[in-house]
Amino acid sequence: MATFNVPYVTSNSSSWGPPAKEDDSSSSTTNAPISRFEDLPYAPFGRSDRLGRCADFTTQSFARTGDATAGYFRGRTTRNDANKNLEFQYKVDSEEAKEFQLVDSSNVRAAGAQGGGPPGGKRFVPQARKRAQNAARMRQLNARRDNQNNNAAGVGRFNQPQRTRAGGRGGRGGGRGGFGGRGGRWHDRIDRQASVSVRPDWRRVEDIDLAKLSKGTSPLSNLVDNSSPKGVEDLAFAGFLDQYNDQYDKVSTRTPAPLKRVETKEFYPVTTTDDPVIEKLAIEGKGTVFATDAILAHLMTCPRSIYPWDIVVQKLPTGALFFDKRDASQFDYLTVHETSNTPPAPLGNRDNEEDQINTPERLSLEATMINQNFTQQILRSQKHRSNFDLPNPFWDEEDNDGMEPASVAYRYRKFDLGDGVLLVARTELHGLAKDNKKVDTSKIALPGKKKKKKQVEVEEEQGDQYMTAYALNEYDPSFASNAPPARPGTTINWREKLDNQPGAVLASEMKNNSFKLAKWTAQSMLAGASQMKIGFVSRINPKNAYEHTVLATQTYRPADFASQMTLEMGSMWGIFRLFVKLLSDQPEGKYVIMRDPNRAIVRIYGVPMETFEESDEESEEEEEDEEGEAEE
Repeated sequence: MATFNVPYVTSNSSSWGPPAKEDDSSSSTTNAPISRFEDLPYAPFGRSDRLGRCADFTTQSFARTGDATAGYFRGRTTRNDANKNLEFQYKVDSEEAKEFQLVDSSNVRAAGAQGGGPPGGKRFVPQARKRAQNAARMRQLNARRDNQNNNAAGVGRFNQPQRTRAGGRGGRGGGRGGFGGRGGRWHDRIDRQASVSVRPDWRRVEDIDLAKLSKGTSPLSNLVDNSSPKGVEDLAFAGFLDQYNDQYDKVSTRTPAPLKRVETKEFYPVTTTDDPVIEKLAIEGKGTVFATDAILAHLMTCPRSIYPWDIVVQKLPTGALFFDKRDASQFDYLTVHETSNTPPAPLGNRDNEEDQINTPERLSLEATMINQNFTQQILRSQKHRSNFDLPNPFWDEEDNDGMEPASVAYRYRKFDLGDGVLLVARTELHGLAKDNKKVDTSKIALPGKKKKKKQVEVEEEQGDQYMTAYALNEYDPSFASNAPPARPGTTINWREKLDNQPGAVLASEMKNNSFKLAKWTAQSMLAGASQMKIGFVSRINPKNAYEHTVLATQTYRPADFASQMTLEMGSMWGIFRLFVKLLSDQPEGKYVIMRDPNRAIVRIYGVPMETFEESDEESEEEEEDEEGEAEE
């Protein structure tokens, strides 16, 4: 009959579990496990752990003498696995190792050719590491020279842009290109400052991740409504419009037109709360949300922005929202190459005049002046002017000083966004253009030739259409000494490609100025313009930022242009509705919408009502002092 032996069980009367140590020499049983396995090493085991090797010759010293790239990755693997199962690793006896000798009958190669390197005593160094070493050496030389030249002024290297690695798909080793992804290379990453400093008494309301919002993975995506407005209504027209000069459609690189300075025209980039027409419409209760087309387009296309910006929102006790801009902000200045891989770099501590004209600030001022001059130059004289019911609400006839308002018509429109949200927006139109369509004239015979018919093309005028006009200015990073070198083929010479390949030039501008073009398209669609004129303006001399020439003028339909840019009007309305919903849930007060300077995040802050009011009072006092000095 089979018997069953009771296994040995250790008793512990002082605590739970087996005792720390047990003397089982007196025990008659042979199943006591405590003392038997006390001195054996223990190593944790998991199915995901890597198993050791029978013989491992990839030591750190071997990896250092081998190929540089392979040794780097072998070194990483060795360092990561060095502390695994130390107790089970083979330990070499030092006395025995002294008696070991390696017998090798092969020919001895040069010392520099170890690890598969080229003969002649030189180690193989990848091109990426060579460029990194040269860049580091040049930075040291530049820093040393700058410190010698500016030692008295106390200018250091900390003001210079940081050097970092970046590439196509980002990340370290992200595909081809090694450290910087595909085509990874060194370039300047600029740590920008916020457009307005955040004060301690500001209250953070919401953070919006623009990247996640565009992909639909943001927690706020359920608040986005991409439907079109239920209705659009024109409330008022103000100002006047001049006729477009068709001769600028014939301008080319072979027959360019010089850009003239319009010194007698006055432009009025007035914010929302300073508009008397919007104030009147708000009193009449025409809407619940008020803004200008520039502010609307900026918020609608903000996922494409790179530079920091801020917008002020005021919520009244009635629940009405007013979207404004700060008076001291750079909101109305156009950007240049904002979304480019090689954006304009700050000047730093260089005093060269040629470098100063290619800084982001100077390029922005230059682009703004070019755009204003172009929109007025392409129009005809006052003989072809169309006046609207209301005059320009911002022009004062008594205090004009020989100036006249620019040819701009303000179209006040109301958009029904649903859920009781009525948006009143002031939009801008820049001129009137003829809608010339080609008519099939195959049945039309020329006079005097009855026997033989000839096909001709006749342009039939379909009437005047509202149009908007904007200007793109050419910027070549290769002429800026403070900018990083551009990749071959990324810059396009307008004078060589604009006549034969206008699509390539436009595609390049859509990449380098995506945010600016998206804003222009959104403004044109908000204003109800049928045509959008885009001029291509270039410097006569790359080193002269004051003389320009018009190389071409292209006409686009705003809806077709938006489809080329993959710009959906429904998505833009959804983004603006999101801001309205987030602010509608907040109490009465003042809020600031600002973009993070270095991350694609938009933050909403609740600020005190007196915020930004001090600067306005100081500016008014300065103006009064200047007027008093002028009278004296």
